[in-house]
Amino acid sequence: MLESDFKSVNKDIKVLLKDAQGLFTAAAELTGEKADEMRARGMKMVDTAMQMTQDAQQSVIAAGKQVAKTTDNYVKDHPWGTLTTAATVGLLVGLLCSRRS
Repeated sequence: MLESDFKSVNKDIKVLLKDAQGLFTAAAELTGEKADEMRARGMKMVDTAMQMTQDAQQSVIAAGKQVAKTTDNYVKDHPWGTLTTAATVGLLVGLLCSRRS
């Protein structure tokens, strides 16, 4: 779910920035009030994209903290199982590395 939301936000940001770039290009060719209006619209689009980026970043940080908290609780509740799993993974990695040498 989080990955699809992130992809959607990423796509929206790219569209906003592309539209803003088009407005800035068009505004560069114009002068006067119309150019100022186009620049203002472009800046608003860039600001919106920046806000969406910050919101996505906060969402990812919150999800990461939740995963870390859940992992910490699991390790505290099941220390021997965690130790066994870590040792098994270490043994397998060691065996795979020694086979390549």
